[in-house]
Amino acid sequence: MILKTLNYPKTIISRYLLKNLVIIFLSIVIVIGLIVFGNQFVFTVQKSVEHGIPFQELMPIIFFNMLRDLPVILSLSLFLSIIISISQLYNSSEAIVMNSIGIGDKKFIHLIQPIVIFLFIIVFILTIYAVPWAKQQRSSTENETINASEFSFITEGKFESFKNGEIVFYASDSSIINNSNLQNMEEIFIYISKDDRPIIVLASQATKYTESINDSIYLRLRDGIRYEGLPGNENVNILNFDRYDLEIVSGEVQQTLSNFTEIEEKKSIDLILDGGLRSNAEMQWRLSQPISILILSIIGVLLGKTSPRTGKGVNVLIGVIIFMFYYNGLLVGKNSIENGSLNPFLGLWSIHLTLILFMIIFYQFRQGKVSSFIDKIQSL
Repeated sequence: MILKTLNYPKTIISRYLLKNLVIIFLSIVIVIGLIVFGNQFVFTVQKSVEHGIPFQELMPIIFFNMLRDLPVILSLSLFLSIIISISQLYNSSEAIVMNSIGIGDKKFIHLIQPIVIFLFIIVFILTIYAVPWAKQQRSSTENETINASEFSFITEGKFESFKNGEIVFYASDSSIINNSNLQNMEEIFIYISKDDRPIIVLASQATKYTESINDSIYLRLRDGIRYEGLPGNENVNILNFDRYDLEIVSGEVQQTLSNFTEIEEKKSIDLILDGGLRSNAEMQWRLSQPISILILSIIGVLLGKTSPRTGKGVNVLIGVIIFMFYYNGLLVGKNSIENGSLNPFLGLWSIHLTLILFMIIFYQFRQGKVSSFIDKIQSL
């Protein structure tokens, strides 16, 4: 039905081009996907070791991150696969024969439309619905594991380090009071590495709790003593206390992070209704990713045209550079909208229009129209 609407020709050439394009596309997706998965796997293992969390509890984060990165993976894979498949036609002189019978760049753009439109729809659904859900689930998983890991996975009678070894903690007994995440501990030893003046805290009891006002996480120590400085030094501060609150995680840091991720986790309809700078920037970013599929597919066809004198892989390298500049430009534009330095009316649309203008100039240059236009100006 879609092919009929697009007036798509079912010819041997169209099937041949689509078959090669799909094979190359799937191969690139697998390669890039494995690279991204490997990086996510290593990063998750590091988090598991750093925070002392069982690795299997962090496995869902890998899935959510892969789903988050999938639109970019699909966009880059399609872009490179178009360049490579068109280049192969020119390198084997098949495209030269096709050009002689009227199959040029415009026809190639028409012939690859089925996979381009299919991926446009897939990426649109991912960015509008699936990716925000994945970010929300990832944040929820991190809150239940990583953010709650500090002093919540205490093993009784065992020294444990937190925050990359900055804090060494020991409790002879530990128990969860109720579902409010309050945790009681007894016979506490804490060593804090702070510049050249380490801090040692001894307490008979401790309770981990979250301050409801500023969301900071504290460890409330009771009946203890605090040493600041090395034993034997002249300046050693000793403090006896009945109650001493030690901040573990700052509420300001948590609030800053949550405000940033909250926008990314919002549903698209909520972003539209909100209308703030961050919401506007996030919504434009989500729409930009499927739009980039359409723009990059045309540039891929133009870059795919090669000659025997052109080095192998040069056009792919140029494509990667264009992709990097394009997506980095979108990220810079998104940040500029968020901090108010870029008018949302221009926003990321200006990045797309700039690339489209570059594409038109490049096409005109390829057709020799730019050089002839310059010659006419010089002859005046």
